[in-house]
Amino acid sequence: MTPPKIPQPTGAMNPLFIRRPLHPRSKSTRSSPVRNDKIPQKHMWIVTGPAGCGKSTVAAFLSQQLQLPYIEGDDYHPALNKEKMTKGIPLTDADRWDWLITLRDAAASALQASSTRTGVVVTCSALKRKYRDVIRVAAYNNHGISVHFLYLHASEQTLMARVAARQGHFMGAAMVHSQFESLEVPGETEMKDVIAVDVNGPLSEVKAFALEMVREELGVEEEVRRKSQEY
Repeated sequence: MTPPKIPQPTGAMNPLFIRRPLHPRSKSTRSSPVRNDKIPQKHMWIVTGPAGCGKSTVAAFLSQQLQLPYIEGDDYHPALNKEKMTKGIPLTDADRWDWLITLRDAAASALQASSTRTGVVVTCSALKRKYRDVIRVAAYNNHGISVHFLYLHASEQTLMARVAARQGHFMGAAMVHSQFESLEVPGETEMKDVIAVDVNGPLSEVKAFALEMVREELGVEEEVRRKSQEY
């Protein structure tokens, strides 16, 4: 079965997988403090991290395995943003706001497109907390939506080498450094909806671990909902 299509926008290392987030995380803490756990949730799986971390590869794999639609965040950048990145010019906050809002709304629309659709997978660098907070608004606007971030991380040197080796992408290796300068690693206060994934290891293991974490989170959410219905 092929995952539903989303309308396109107009405009050799030892793996050290983190089997838990960067900070202790309570699995009973949800992304929206006022949502009703008795309502079956629809899930936004936001695959984040700097250029070269494998967002698109991991997201496409999750989409295939979970049979969920997949939205490629880079496709939603306006032409001016892409031109700046091609030239190695870092994007400013002002460059990103409309892109983040458009991407968030596209993900929300994908979830609402079908009553049987349970999730959507989205790639988005989401380098700063305030960018992640823009996406989190989706859960505040609709208490039936849960937002989850899979933060893919590796060293700057590793990601620069990966970006330099790939072909046909507007994001050059020079942009990796600027992204690391902007990067705000998710802190303890964000751990309620962030899962960290070390991507230094073999790609097959990275993908398998990401899928394992998503399925684990889904199991926790279903248990919370089931228990809430008992009262």
